Amino acid sequence: MPRRNRPPRRVIEPDTKYNSELVARFANRLMRHGKKSTAFRIVYDSFDIIEERSKKPPLDVFEQALKNVTPLLEVRPRRVGGATYQIPIEVRVERRMSLAIRWLLQSTSQRPGKSMAEKLASELMDAAAGQGASIKKRDDTHRMAEANRAFAHYRW
Repeated sequence: MPRRNRPPRRVIEPDTKYNSELVARFANRLMRHGKKSTAFRIVYDSFDIIEERSKKPPLDVFEQALKNVTPLLEVRPRRVGGATYQIPIEVRVERRMSLAIRWLLQSTSQRPGKSMAEKLASELMDAAAGQGASIKKRDDTHRMAEANRAFAHYRW
């Protein structure tokens, strides 16, 4: 990472079907070995499954799932004297979204199921409903930050 100035943030092109930058970021994170068309096909297939099962617009379900998974607090280790404390801090806006996307995709890949599109659709619907492994991850992170609130004065 450069010491003097930060590199400019990359502009992500919105996806073609929903014209959403969020869907494009999600598909880019899902992508393996540069296969972007495969990643978008998985996302769009899962959106079709969501629309079929829940009878709601898939983009609304997707945005609600991301909103529910997004963390507000996290803990960072800080060394004070000889001890290392877990200091609760607020999560930056860019990091919130990347953590939410990462947690959703991790819990999707660990989920038992047939295809990745089906697993992604069921994980997104669970997260939109406020349940599932990604919601548990967010709750665990918040619980850890709450438990270490006594060390908040070590924040820098």
